[in-house]
Amino acid sequence: MSWIDYLIFAVYMLGVLAIGFHYFRQNSNEEDYYVGNRDINPYHVGLSIVATDVGGGFSIGLGGAGFLMGLSGSWLLFTGLVGAWLSAVFLIPRIKHIDRRKGFMTYPDFLRDRYDNRVALLAALISGLGYMGFTGAQMLAGAKLASATILQTNPFGMEPILFSLLVIALITVLYTVIGGLKAVIYTDTVQWIILLSGLVLVTIPITLWNLGGTGALKEALPPTHFSLTAIAPSTLVNWMVTIVPIWAIGMTLYQRMYACRNEADAKKAWFTAGLFEYPVMAFSGVFLGMCARVVFPEAEPEMALPMLIRDMLPVGVTGIIIAAYFSAIMSTADSCMMASSGNFTSDIIRPFLEKSDNGDQRMIRLSMIVTFAVGTVAVILAARFTTVLNAILYTYSFMVSGLFVPTIGAFFWKQGSSAGALAAMAGGGSLTLLLMTGIISLPEKLETLGLDATLYGIIVSGILYLVISLLAPDRPPATNTNDE
Repeated sequence: MSWIDYLIFAVYMLGVLAIGFHYFRQNSNEEDYYVGNRDINPYHVGLSIVATDVGGGFSIGLGGAGFLMGLSGSWLLFTGLVGAWLSAVFLIPRIKHIDRRKGFMTYPDFLRDRYDNRVALLAALISGLGYMGFTGAQMLAGAKLASATILQTNPFGMEPILFSLLVIALITVLYTVIGGLKAVIYTDTVQWIILLSGLVLVTIPITLWNLGGTGALKEALPPTHFSLTAIAPSTLVNWMVTIVPIWAIGMTLYQRMYACRNEADAKKAWFTAGLFEYPVMAFSGVFLGMCARVVFPEAEPEMALPMLIRDMLPVGVTGIIIAAYFSAIMSTADSCMMASSGNFTSDIIRPFLEKSDNGDQRMIRLSMIVTFAVGTVAVILAARFTTVLNAILYTYSFMVSGLFVPTIGAFFWKQGSSAGALAAMAGGGSLTLLLMTGIISLPEKLETLGLDATLYGIIVSGILYLVISLLAPDRPPATNTNDE
């Protein structure tokens, strides 16, 4: 890489940090910090959703999927289209009917309104821990990109991947702590446009030109890489079960629902996000992964795409694309840190504070401290992950298996009770964790199906929710006879 690329990268990162400082000065209360004062343009929100959901982590993961599977890897983001549009049709009308009136700021706020404080507290704990792990996955994606491109060496003699992890964590945590949701959403828009334009209009054409065209690509790769059906049914089912439900329980998504002015704007944002995920980003990511396999056939799958960007692009363009990739990673990591921080601050810590400690500036300072702590723990988790995609999918599994059923019940089943929701969260989430960690195993006949532990966690969660809700219904609110 040329010094010009390093200069472009440095200027780009400083610009992103400057935006964070700008919005830091505008945040006057907790509502500004977490939901952007509920007045953000739907297209900004839609692009921010794509940047958060796909971001650098899924971009790097998609490149790895394309390297290993070819075009069939694009089904990974088909789940985003399905999840976004189902949410727009079935969930947004219900949540936008009540969020502004109730003053919701977090996903557990909705569960507290429907069930009780115990359910909201457990949901906040699961969501907060899950998004902390997801933040770690994004930081690992940034470290892989940096160690293969701009930070291949360092003056401290550290392993490139570890040094890169520390650098990306420092930038991301600093920006997130100071910026709040407005900074996240508005920079997401710019970052995503730059990244997508750079991949589709620059990286793909230049790479194909250097490889000798699509004919050369077909000769170099197995025929299955050009098929959309070269995927095991169990893999597709696992992706759908693990990823689609996140659209019903994602704290980052609820914050953006609340940030939209009304139902029409929120739907517009979600439909926009779905289309950008599939087909636009899905096929761009896997196609570049396929190209990377031709150029670096012996590379670790998730490292091949960063290496391709480093070696194939001309001077100047390389710096822009790498900076855009970093900012996409940041856009996901900062959103996930904001989500986790919101869970811990608003849903877990705040209820235990005295009313005198709930002033606007005090809460902003507390939010910033908690956000910093979340980012620090995420770095430690990132150091233990091996592949970005597995880290993301494991985190999704942990959250989905416990939260999906009681959330859908909150929307659509009036008989669902707080006791049923608690049992569903604890039972479904625990089973999935036990299966993923190997503490318990499935019967041999179930093992041969190759289905993800999340599916079994959801099934158990659903059974517990149904049975316990019927056996232990919520008591109706007491009536005040003095009002008569």
